[in-house]
Amino acid sequence: MEVRIEQSWKKALKEEFEAPYFSELAEFVKSEYKNGGVYPPPKFVFNAFELCPFDKVKVVILGQDPYHGTGQAHGLSFSVPEKVAMPPSLRNIYKEIIDDVGGKMPAHGNLEHWAKQGVLLLNATLTVRAGNPGSHQNKGWENFTDAVIRTLSDKKEHIVFILWGRYAREKKKLIDVDKHLVLESAHPSPFSATAFFGSKPFSKTNAYLEKQGEKGIQWTL
Repeated sequence: MEVRIEQSWKKALKEEFEAPYFSELAEFVKSEYKNGGVYPPPKFVFNAFELCPFDKVKVVILGQDPYHGTGQAHGLSFSVPEKVAMPPSLRNIYKEIIDDVGGKMPAHGNLEHWAKQGVLLLNATLTVRAGNPGSHQNKGWENFTDAVIRTLSDKKEHIVFILWGRYAREKKKLIDVDKHLVLESAHPSPFSATAFFGSKPFSKTNAYLEKQGEKGIQWTL
């Protein structure tokens, strides 16, 4: 099956696209789209990779599922298109940015400007049924996104992996902590934000990148 994904990722993940599980996953996702009510729209499934090529990755922020409400998901973890209401977790992320590195509350929740600077906004599952969170888990997406994390860990150096919440933190085992920085904390969800606030992942990320001779991320709009 021909997968439309940015070329450097296509090359880096060639073995995954040729694996039997990926063919089964592709057939499942295709049938789900035919039945209607799946997010994000097909053109955005690999949006995180399109906006942040393999060679440009400096930071990985791992989410779990795409948003499952109308118009929310566009292929970037925690992000929503402009003019879409800002989800509570993202609002809390912005609050931590303001406290950590300054700035003011943005007017929208579109994080494309992070992706274009080298932040891979990766969900563990890349599709979901409308109104049904977790509905595309355990269908093969996790095999694929685990391979993304492993490949980045193996083939690159000095990436910052930001793992928020228990689900994301379980992925630490895929990362070579001697080559990369792993920042772990509670999830920015309203249910755990009290423990998330004050974790300062944004200033810690930039301090590490700058120490490696890389340009830090402009987190504020």
